[in-house]
Amino acid sequence: MKIRVLLGDDHAFILEGVRAALGAAYEVVGQANNGRALVEAAERLQPDLVILDISMPLLNGFESAKQIHKIRPSAKLIFLSQHLNPAYLRHALKLGASGYVMKSDSSEELDRAIHTVLRGETYITPAFGQDVIANLWSRTGEVNQQEEQLTDRQREILQLIIDGKGNKEIADLLHVSVKTVEFHRARLMTKLGVRTAAELTKVALQQGLIPE
Repeated sequence: MKIRVLLGDDHAFILEGVRAALGAAYEVVGQANNGRALVEAAERLQPDLVILDISMPLLNGFESAKQIHKIRPSAKLIFLSQHLNPAYLRHALKLGASGYVMKSDSSEELDRAIHTVLRGETYITPAFGQDVIANLWSRTGEVNQQEEQLTDRQREILQLIIDGKGNKEIADLLHVSVKTVEFHRARLMTKLGVRTAAELTKVALQQGLIPE
């Protein structure tokens, strides 16, 4: 049977390019242009492999991967990103990703990544360099990364704030009360030491809390 693949990216030409690169060797069972739709598709379609971007609206790739990993733990995750950022790489691996490939890499590179992760191994684009790759894991095999600063819910709300959503819209999307959103927004402001949404966006990007 062919490997069932689900794609997630908010750019149609990227989705088309990946589909073409996969060719007839894989079965693309679906695609989504935002993180929430991707999670829903993963639950509905039960793919073997998910290839996703980091920067997606409504729910970024990191949060999407975290939720997909919970509902479909057997699915392999490969990030196809434009960000050559070691912090993003570490975060992706910590969330359960098996592969990290650059959008500027060749289709052959993506093919190598897919074959590697399907063998149960981890594939990281050589673009990061050997020093970065060599320092990814601790002696215990854990990914080297500082302790998370925000809760899952705070990260979810942070993404939506940066997407320009208001409190009522966020509450509707997450099926919580407006007061709950207001509480988390206040906690975010306090934790990050900011007062405005613009400052919140700037600090979140600087600290790698959300993808650019």
